Amino acid sequence: MAKKAARPKQYWLFKTEPGSFSIDDLAASENQSTFWDGVRNYQARNMIRDDMRVGDRVFIYHSNAKPMAIVGTARITKAAYPDHTAFDENEKHFDAKSTPDDPTWFMVDIKLTQKFKTPVTRDDLKAASDLTEMMVLKKGSRLSIQPVTEAEWERVHELAGAKPK
Repeated sequence: MAKKAARPKQYWLFKTEPGSFSIDDLAASENQSTFWDGVRNYQARNMIRDDMRVGDRVFIYHSNAKPMAIVGTARITKAAYPDHTAFDENEKHFDAKSTPDDPTWFMVDIKLTQKFKTPVTRDDLKAASDLTEMMVLKKGSRLSIQPVTEAEWERVHELAGAKPK
């Protein structure tokens, strides 16, 4: 029986509003880790649940900020599991239709790998001719979780003056 080939590492971009949760909050959290909760879009949920694996790499993107920018990276340390904030009426992401026995929403755990000394702004991304296809730059692209290609991952690190980790 042939051995199943290992799945190549994948890359993602997670949007967050720095007023709610910033890369500095991640850096200050216990073990520089957190669960990534509150995703309430089915397409983003499906990527979390079906596609993300431990070891995948993540860009942290500050949205609704001036300037909007990729500010650092993290890695996924725990694969998808039910988002417990959906079950708690006191949580802002509560969803009465999601239950522990039949969860609708999922999350992953991430750990900070680096904070960029030079954030890569949205304008920097737009100015890079080899990043024009990056999903975060597409008109109408509002997903809070987005796939990133390996070439985009490498190029953004170049723009940030950082080594990929």
